[in-house]
Amino acid sequence: MPRAIVLVLDSFGIGAAPDAARFGDADADTFGHIAACAAAQGAPLVIPHLLELGLAHAAHAATGRWPAGIQSPPALRPGTLWAACAERSAGKDTPSGHWEMLGCPVPFDWGYFAPVPDGQSVFPEALMRRWCEAAGLAGTLGNCHASGTEIIQRLGDEHVRSGWPICYTSADSVFQVAAHEEHFGLQRLWDICALAKPIFDEINIARVIARPFTGSGGTYRRTGNRKDFTTPPPGDTLLDRLHQAGRATLSVGKIGDIFAHRHTGEEIKADGNEALCDATLEALHRCPDGGLVMANLVDFDMLYGHRRDVAGYARALERFDAWLPRLLAHLRPDDLLAISADHGCDPTAAGSDHTREYVPALLHCPSWAAWGSHGAGVRTSFADLGQTLASHLQLPALPYGQSLLPRAQG
Repeated sequence: MPRAIVLVLDSFGIGAAPDAARFGDADADTFGHIAACAAAQGAPLVIPHLLELGLAHAAHAATGRWPAGIQSPPALRPGTLWAACAERSAGKDTPSGHWEMLGCPVPFDWGYFAPVPDGQSVFPEALMRRWCEAAGLAGTLGNCHASGTEIIQRLGDEHVRSGWPICYTSADSVFQVAAHEEHFGLQRLWDICALAKPIFDEINIARVIARPFTGSGGTYRRTGNRKDFTTPPPGDTLLDRLHQAGRATLSVGKIGDIFAHRHTGEEIKADGNEALCDATLEALHRCPDGGLVMANLVDFDMLYGHRRDVAGYARALERFDAWLPRLLAHLRPDDLLAISADHGCDPTAAGSDHTREYVPALLHCPSWAAWGSHGAGVRTSFADLGQTLASHLQLPALPYGQSLLPRAQG
């Protein structure tokens, strides 16, 4: 029975979506701008395996131009299918992107925290009082829009002195709480975030995120012990279909948190892209017939997109590409590999927020080699990927999305 492997390159957009201007992202192009910066420095991106899986073709479909450093359309690997997918969900956040990718678009708007003048709290006072009382907190720090890495450097010492957690948000629908693993306690941080989720559900906040860190003396570093408390998907996803059919799911990285642990099967944690890739390969070795391995490679977003580190993002792409042959070598003939993304996070853009972009859908199955390689063009929903996976895995159709396979094989 066929299996599938889904790799989410978190934040790897390939050009502004049709409605990007509504989000302030009309010029966004995560891949294109990274490629242009690398080429301008005389060191074009070296990503031959992603290119042979159709990445440049998908980017060209999304933007009308070949990425810098690509002199001509690269040859495609036999058994490859590519597409550029636009998002139909209302937001550009991580849960919406992942859920739509597996067949469940989010048509409603999440609640958000609007920016306020300096010195004022962005969070509703009544909700904060209730949370502090429930969690036994004497007070909080921050209470603002901020970069997570910047705010722990700025307020880390005061947090250690006072014992008050650092609270902040972004353009996403998220309430984030940072605290020192030793001085505050990791389990305590998770516990107070679990208490916060039902309170902030009242204003439709998608996620409460625990952001632990370590360090001292003004030098602090976030750890891999992050935990997300997420609203469940509003409808069935591919994971529900797998569960209903008695199939196995192995979730690598933060997939479990993103889907609110609903039918995410065995959850495998690892810290950093390299460890996540190794864990994905190990999970594939253990995945039974008919099962799914799904992994989120968070470093692209967390370390490079949000931090606007163009060079770091480029290096991470090249490291991932260099690892890809290891995965490709372990695919069975009827295994389907799908590489995609949940949104953009253009490291050349102003600010530190996600960007509304097309994402690639790069599919490869060794048994498709007989029909060569094909493009499925520009798609109007990430859900087309989920429907393709459902078809390949011989599962009932999902409510949304059109499979890419009939066009490719027709």
